[in-house]
Amino acid sequence: MLANEHPFAQYVRILGKGKKGSRSLTQEEAREAMALILEGQVRPEQLGAFLMLLRVKEESPEELSGFVRAVKAQMPVPDELKVDLDWSTYAGKKNRLPWFFLSALALAESGVRVLMHGARGHTSGRIYIEDLLHVFGLKSSHNWLDAELELAHCNLAYVPIEMLSPVLAEVINLRPILGLRSPVHTLCRLLNPLDAAYRVDGVFHPAYGPMHQKTAKLLGQNNSVTIKGDGGEAEIKPDSDCTTQWVSDGEYVDDEWPRFFNQREVKDKDLDVQDLLRFWRGDIENSYGEAAVIQTMAVCLKLMGRASNVTEAVELAEGIWSDRNRSKY
Repeated sequence: MLANEHPFAQYVRILGKGKKGSRSLTQEEAREAMALILEGQVRPEQLGAFLMLLRVKEESPEELSGFVRAVKAQMPVPDELKVDLDWSTYAGKKNRLPWFFLSALALAESGVRVLMHGARGHTSGRIYIEDLLHVFGLKSSHNWLDAELELAHCNLAYVPIEMLSPVLAEVINLRPILGLRSPVHTLCRLLNPLDAAYRVDGVFHPAYGPMHQKTAKLLGQNNSVTIKGDGGEAEIKPDSDCTTQWVSDGEYVDDEWPRFFNQREVKDKDLDVQDLLRFWRGDIENSYGEAAVIQTMAVCLKLMGRASNVTEAVELAEGIWSDRNRSKY
């Protein structure tokens, strides 16, 4: 490190020292760099350069695992609060309703304790889970006590990234300023705040699936699945084959979740989040929505070992969906 050089400068230099001189950060370097960011010891111009150098290079699993470890080291989490399934939701939906939320609600009603975490508003024109909780009489958690109460109420709690890490929330909201998503969008998906035994997330770009898969294993998250889902969320598209990247008992498994419909389904012209509640109650029908809910639920059931294959998982999901309490919300 040069005399009088800022402590964070070395990490920018590692990433940006030309085609031959630059390299990825090690896990430890990534942890140290993220710790400085979280502690507010990084200048804005350094942060912008750091994030965009990572974006151009594409973050490595080692870097992501180091980032996650730094965040979790500074994230106060109650030891006694446990969940079964960690479900990250950061992309938002713009072309279809977030049917996957009904998958999570149905799993929760069947006895699976689900923690959802996400962000809102960083990309205009999208529907975020936090914006529709009120439709079901639910609320975003402001602290872990809120989350505990929501889990006691319905086996599902949603925590915003602002609660988990205000600094990461600020960085996510730099997207309109930088013009690009940053590695923080990937980092947040992999946090698994309560160390759930099972974790599900979604990606839009195919290259990020294996990255999530490898990072999960480095972090000891030995049962997880990343779905190349609709709009980048963890939602199966029933009218196309969906790539899924699994870590199953610590082993990598790449697979294609088979399509339900033989051809593309027509998208809804208008998206009304109230339709999700109407659909849960059985007041309206939507063949695409029903297939998305059941197929997404089936992926989670297979992940958790409730079914050994796709057929069994779908049949179990169909039963859970059929038996749901339609008047609960």
